[in-house]
Amino acid sequence: MPIVRIGTNEMSGTTLDYHNDSISLSVIEALAAETDTDPIELEPLYHVIDPEALDQLFQQGTATDAAVTFPYGGHTVEVRGDGTIIVDGTVHGRS
Repeated sequence: MPIVRIGTNEMSGTTLDYHNDSISLSVIEALAAETDTDPIELEPLYHVIDPEALDQLFQQGTATDAAVTFPYGGHTVEVRGDGTIIVDGTVHGRS
């Protein structure tokens, strides 16, 4: 079950362009990079978290103090309100 934290510590990292990117797609890209797997071969994100709810929570940067942490295929994924995605302690940003 995902953990949602509001009012987390100071955040740093690459932020998303909320007009062109969805956080759920960025999570898939980060997982693919971390596991060296084609994104199409990954287990669907909706098996572990609702991607639409995740996108809505972080829509247009309105949840800057929020963080969601959830398990995915033996990995720990954290999404922060500034758009930072961390998989097993490694920060992943947009390319």
